[in-house]
Amino acid sequence: MARTTRYVALMATTVSTLALAACATEQPAAEARKDAAPVVANPVAVTYDGGIALLDGKTLKVAKDFPLEGFNRINPAGNDRHLLVTTSTGFRVLDAVGAVLTDDEVKAAKPGHVVRHAGKTVLFADGTGEVTVFDPKTIGTSALPSPKHKTPEAHHGVAVELENGELVTTIGNKDKRLGIVVLDKNKKEIARNEQCPGVHGEAAAQGEAVVVGCETGALIYRNGVITKVTSPDPYGRIGNQSGSDVSPITLGDYKVDKAAELERPNRVSLIDTEKATIKHVDIGTSYTFRSLARGPQGEALVLGTDGQIHVIDPVSGSVTRKIAVLGSWQEPLEWQQPRPAIFVRGGTAYVTDPGKKEIHSVDLASGTKTATGTLSGTPNEVSGVLGG
Repeated sequence: MARTTRYVALMATTVSTLALAACATEQPAAEARKDAAPVVANPVAVTYDGGIALLDGKTLKVAKDFPLEGFNRINPAGNDRHLLVTTSTGFRVLDAVGAVLTDDEVKAAKPGHVVRHAGKTVLFADGTGEVTVFDPKTIGTSALPSPKHKTPEAHHGVAVELENGELVTTIGNKDKRLGIVVLDKNKKEIARNEQCPGVHGEAAAQGEAVVVGCETGALIYRNGVITKVTSPDPYGRIGNQSGSDVSPITLGDYKVDKAAELERPNRVSLIDTEKATIKHVDIGTSYTFRSLARGPQGEALVLGTDGQIHVIDPVSGSVTRKIAVLGSWQEPLEWQQPRPAIFVRGGTAYVTDPGKKEIHSVDLASGTKTATGTLSGTPNEVSGVLGG
């Protein structure tokens, strides 16, 4: 199942002067592999301004703290041990189970999206258009790979590799983004669509249907064919999505005010990859790009600014229940600033509360909190290993 990191186009201006801080907790990659005994159970990681807190996934107690200057992001690497830290210089490997921030790094100019699908992890460098693909099971046992592909022009983009070796990449440059192209395993173009202005974000659904968002709807690549699904509004932007390999429907955001400094939408999108349709659901409260997730049965989950997880049946589009987790909150104007975020692993949702410097684990089946952790820094992004 593919998931992505969120929008990073402004990273160059916000972190270009920042450098990585050396810290006593770091070890050379070779030493980290040698001392690979488990230290943290089912780890969860939270970024804050100046570092990363590594937590025990059950108790939510801080097991290790890694000072790391700059605006850093955190992503599952695609296995049950590692995370990838997006820094100003590339994608750095964090051995979360071993509690070691290694020196292993895929260097990248303006590192952007991290996508996991079909047993492969794909990295996209916005500054060069380079696409790096690797098997996450090889992390820590072999050298990280060199880029596999480079788009014709650098842009804020994303790429997905399918099980048969096909590569879906975005098309664009520094001024505009147009759509997607699909290459076979020999890098021969087999499909293209340039009717997707502002292309951003991706998700994979059941049956390896890949969906990317547009300012006018979405593109669906399925069974060798690209289909455009048009929004009912002249400007109907889908920019962030979450998919599930047990559902043919992806969950996306939905914005209609192009001129807004910050639009706070109440509606989300459900894109049916089999019927090539878009359905909108009004959840009665706003949300942000860090609010979208999927449950173990493919249910759509949206963390609203009312402090509740809204559980949506993706087929009917109905909100089946609401799980109270936080108090009400408001999205900040700057996208880099902390706001509550959700990460789901199995039947557990992890939700951050920047206002109280806390993180909660929630059992999705019962709707009850199972643990609360206290953090020294204000939490921003949350992620974890995929095993557990």
